[in-house]
Amino acid sequence: MNFRKRIRSAVLMVIMLCSLSVGSVVAGETSEKQNKVTILFTHDIHSRLDEYKVEDAGETALAGGFARLKTKMDERRAENPATFVFDAGDFSMGTLYQTIYETQAVELTMLGRLGVDAATFGNHEFDYRAEGVSNMFRSAKQNAEEDESLSLPRFVIANIDWEKNHSEDNQLIQNALADYGSSEYTVIEREGVRIGVYGVVGEDAEICAPESGIDFDDIVEASKKVVSELKKEDVDMIVCLSHSGTSEDEEASEDEILAKEVPEIDVIISGHTHTTLEEPIIQGNTVIASAGSYGRNLGELELVPAEKGRWKLAKYRLNPMDESVEQDEETEKYLSEYRSVINEEYLSHFGYTMEQVLAENEIAFTQIDDFGEELREDTLGSLIADSYVYAVKQAEGESYVPVDLAVVASGVVRDSFQKGEITVSDTFNVSALGIGPDRITGYPLVSVYLTGKELKTVAEIDVSISPIMTYAQVYPSGMSWSFNPNRLILNRVTKAGMTGDTVGEENAFIQDNLTEIEDDKLYRVVSGLYCAQMLGAVEDKSKGILKLTPKNAEGEVITDYEDYIIRDKKGAELKEWYALAGYLESFAKNEKGVSQIPVRYSEAEGRKVVQDSANLVEVLRNPNKFALIVYGIILFLIALFIVLFIFVTRKFRRRKSEKIQDKR
Repeated sequence: MNFRKRIRSAVLMVIMLCSLSVGSVVAGETSEKQNKVTILFTHDIHSRLDEYKVEDAGETALAGGFARLKTKMDERRAENPATFVFDAGDFSMGTLYQTIYETQAVELTMLGRLGVDAATFGNHEFDYRAEGVSNMFRSAKQNAEEDESLSLPRFVIANIDWEKNHSEDNQLIQNALADYGSSEYTVIEREGVRIGVYGVVGEDAEICAPESGIDFDDIVEASKKVVSELKKEDVDMIVCLSHSGTSEDEEASEDEILAKEVPEIDVIISGHTHTTLEEPIIQGNTVIASAGSYGRNLGELELVPAEKGRWKLAKYRLNPMDESVEQDEETEKYLSEYRSVINEEYLSHFGYTMEQVLAENEIAFTQIDDFGEELREDTLGSLIADSYVYAVKQAEGESYVPVDLAVVASGVVRDSFQKGEITVSDTFNVSALGIGPDRITGYPLVSVYLTGKELKTVAEIDVSISPIMTYAQVYPSGMSWSFNPNRLILNRVTKAGMTGDTVGEENAFIQDNLTEIEDDKLYRVVSGLYCAQMLGAVEDKSKGILKLTPKNAEGEVITDYEDYIIRDKKGAELKEWYALAGYLESFAKNEKGVSQIPVRYSEAEGRKVVQDSANLVEVLRNPNKFALIVYGIILFLIALFIVLFIFVTRKFRRRKSEKIQDKR
């Protein structure tokens, strides 16, 4: 009996030793993996769930798409179980998928299917206003309830003070976030590593969200508060999902300022400015990372422990989502189902399908990453502006009132056209933003009136304000202006005039056939609803010097732009993207029977002319009222300096003379 007990004890001992040995191996592996954390990140995806066409070395290629992102994310998770995935906002608004943003919450739901751990707001999540964003969160939650395999991202936003934001619309958003389970921050633990994650929306992003109805708190002050709370949570690392961005202008580089002011942050995933950082910005112990826009890259950070509980960057790379990355079949299956919903629920109302070809293109238009970066005429902008005039003519028919000026701002142009076939999807992507009062996707066109003096202000806004607000650069149809960038800001326009209606002409103008602008005359101006609503931001940037006051045809000041939406013969809102689609279809057909974009859009036509002269006469001639005031101040200061210099010199000479007399 004792012998059996001894055998049993020996066997148990062996089992225990084996268990300890196995446990040591597992612990050792876990410990090793704890010393290497991988962070994968995206931002500014803008509903680019499908692959899309890009220009690569002069050739058209395919890139991006959630099916590729899923493949690469799974690869990295297999390599390191301590992998975390984050998104820094603007995951929606930019393709036809946004048309089912409210009903299907397709973008947030698909982030969940990718395995994204946490996400935050971008300004474009608010494009459909409070009702839209609240519907989106509820639809996402419903999707998760119906599919137990779906794990949605944790949603974090730390700089909304709901006591200050207590309107009915704010309450809609707050309740939806609460139902979803959103919080200021969250702690995610994986392989023994605890990461505290929070989200913020920056100042510029707030300006770009006129429909949000939310007053966001300062990101620095909000971050200090959240970081203090996260320290109590005993986290190993602090990650900020910031929809604020970086800039070459240090004073405007919000995330760099954040890193300086709140040095306890280990990583800032920086969205909003669509910046592609080939190398991260290192500010003290904080890593600032950006992967560009539209999911063309999957950002990746590899961090290892450093001194004093901080982390050191061991590896940083942007994984290109090009055709070398295979597409995940299951992800593509989900997307295919959503595409069918889009055709049925949205495009059927316009008589289109997603892949329907509207035109063919042989023109090398400016690529979207470069669009609006340089202050100049751009043929893509000209094409879009011309489409507004064409669409209004078609919508109003015999009741058409001539459009004197149509303008499109660079900030609302979300994509460019590649060479080859242009589909309905491609066209929508160019003018994809927003929703109208009809609750149908797409910003509508609006018609207002400005005085001739204000038209000149439009030109001055373009050449003086857009260098500091690139999204404010405008592209005209019906008007032309010349400018000298060396002149005093707010006094750079040297010539402006009306071109008349050149839409449909094979070869237009322009500078030699301008009609003089009459300061007191009312001119009809057509643009998108969003552009009209952003006029206040321009006024703020110019400190109230440049101001436009839109009016109706009778000259009465407009208080609600929605009352001046252009509608077709059936009373439907005329959407920006639909205007562009109709214009593309109107062109002469090629040998295939498909519309061909005219060659006139292959080069500048003189709508915006740069006169880059440093000649003093050219720089100072014809000053406007603002320039005269500035020059007057400068002359006054110079005169004051001369008077003071003479006074001090005379006083010095007098004292010197008195000293000489005393010595005598």
